[in-house]
Amino acid sequence: MGLVSTERKFGAGGNTSAHTATVNARKIEESDELKHAKVDKSLSKAIMQARMAKKMTQKDLATKINEKPQVVGEYESGKAIPNGQIIVKMERVLGVKL
Repeated sequence: MGLVSTERKFGAGGNTSAHTATVNARKIEESDELKHAKVDKSLSKAIMQARMAKKMTQKDLATKINEKPQVVGEYESGKAIPNGQIIVKMERVLGVKL
């Protein structure tokens, strides 16, 4: 039979600094309240007024900007997270600067 020898390497498996990342993450979670910006009420009102002035439904506007009707509804109710591309498409279709 062959001879088997084992040797202990210094510090092997001793990754003790891994817990610091979770401690830092926990501090961030506890201290900061992160929220997405929502559409401003003045913007949502302007979109609704411009759409109604053109005698369009939310579905009509959504079709013309290639978005779902829910997206237009969220913008008008102030629940949407602002997206510059969608706002530019609305401006183009409605003919107003939002």
